[in-house]
Amino acid sequence: MYKSLGWKRLSYRFKIAHFVKTGLIDKALQLFDEMSQSDCRVFSIDYNRIIGVLVKHSQFELAGEYYDKMGPKGFSLNSFTYSRFISGLCKVSNFEVIQRLLEDMDKVGAVPDMWACNLYLNLLCSESLVDVALEVLRVMGEKGREPDVVSYTIVVSGLCRVKRIDDAVRLWHTMIGKGIVPDDKACRALVLGLCDGGKVDLAYELTLGDLKGSVKFSTGIYNVLISGFCQAGRIDKAQAIKTFMRRNGCKPDLVTYNVLLNYCCDELMLDEAEKLIDKMERGGLNPDSYSYNELLKGLCKAHRIDRAYKLMVNKMRVKGLVDVVSYNTIIRALCRSSRTDQAYKILEEMGPNGISPDVVTFSILIKAFLREGRPNLAKKLLDQMRILGLSLDRVMYTIIVDHLCKTGRIGMAHSTFCDMTEQGITPDVVSYNALINGFCRACRVSDAMVLYEEMQTKGVHPDELTFKLVIRGLIQEKKLSIACTVWDQMMEKGFTLDRDVSETLITAISEDAPCSKKNG
Repeated sequence: MYKSLGWKRLSYRFKIAHFVKTGLIDKALQLFDEMSQSDCRVFSIDYNRIIGVLVKHSQFELAGEYYDKMGPKGFSLNSFTYSRFISGLCKVSNFEVIQRLLEDMDKVGAVPDMWACNLYLNLLCSESLVDVALEVLRVMGEKGREPDVVSYTIVVSGLCRVKRIDDAVRLWHTMIGKGIVPDDKACRALVLGLCDGGKVDLAYELTLGDLKGSVKFSTGIYNVLISGFCQAGRIDKAQAIKTFMRRNGCKPDLVTYNVLLNYCCDELMLDEAEKLIDKMERGGLNPDSYSYNELLKGLCKAHRIDRAYKLMVNKMRVKGLVDVVSYNTIIRALCRSSRTDQAYKILEEMGPNGISPDVVTFSILIKAFLREGRPNLAKKLLDQMRILGLSLDRVMYTIIVDHLCKTGRIGMAHSTFCDMTEQGITPDVVSYNALINGFCRACRVSDAMVLYEEMQTKGVHPDELTFKLVIRGLIQEKKLSIACTVWDQMMEKGFTLDRDVSETLITAISEDAPCSKKNG
């Protein structure tokens, strides 16, 4: 009998394995259930296999159900299956079940493998649960699963992300103290975190300083340090690192030069920027669009717009490196220099040169024309955008509405506001405030009140400015009872009225009171 049951069990296992191999997981589960309900004894290994299959196919809920059935039968998962289960749950951030599995592993003396531990550490750090990650790191060693360089790298990076730089540095020293030599990825994580926290000198000291000769540093680490020193305004140190990396057999790449170009152009060190471009070209490293666009930006910032335009036309266009960013840089500079008509001509040459203007291009010109009091041209650009299938965002619409209101073009402002809603863009409180302000300044408080009511019905809550604009407008039109009602609504929302406005309202009410009595 035992022999026949043994053969029966083997038959079940063979068929289940076949269904799994052919991807028929539901069939495999049906057969497993049939096997477990038959007179054929199911062992721990069978549960480990079926749960492993479910985890592999990301069916974590079902895996949990079968896991729950194991306990009452005196079975448990082995370390491998536990580790795969935890690894899978890390992908879906199921902290509750992960914690339960870890507690169950403790009871049977099992320890997750390094892969599962590191995935769990990464999940914790991605959720900013760095204190829990530090505790997991400590417990790993106590349980005989010493953290490796990846474990430390994950937690160091996590601590840096939440700006706990001192803790990150302490952990770094702990890792080295345990004889773990950081690799390039570990160094990059530390350098990124420290530079982002403004500690570029410390980043340099702990890597290039302390680990010189122990670690072969990648170009990426050098680039992060160069960028960090540039952001700190220390171009001399950045250039020294560039020389240092070359001496250590690491050739500067395009990113290295672009970081330095960005700094030189921002600081108007244009001669140095042009030398960098020449060095790149002589060294066989072709500058890309970003490189030249940085130089364009620098020239425009130095008010050398015509030279920038010649660079774009005579050099960049020949190399096929002109893009919409290049044009936007020139157009923005021309508009800032009140050469808006010339900027508009450059817009017109974009299409024939194979470059399509984007929302930024039109936004720059629309703002410029509005600033110069030429709303008709701004409207023409809006129409042109619509033909091209481009849509302004809420911020740009609001800027236009606000400008039109402040220059007395209330009708056009209202039309633009309506156009925004017709384009499917929902106005926010700033948008409403811009038009409410325009209506109040134009003594059209009734229209302002319509907007005030409309915004609330549409779920846009008035802010402190909304209430102040409406109350001021109502006071000016002597609609004091309505002003008082709005004031009450304002206080209910927890806002307070300016002292000057509240005194004006109180004075107006008191002055109006005798007339009210007399009329009564």
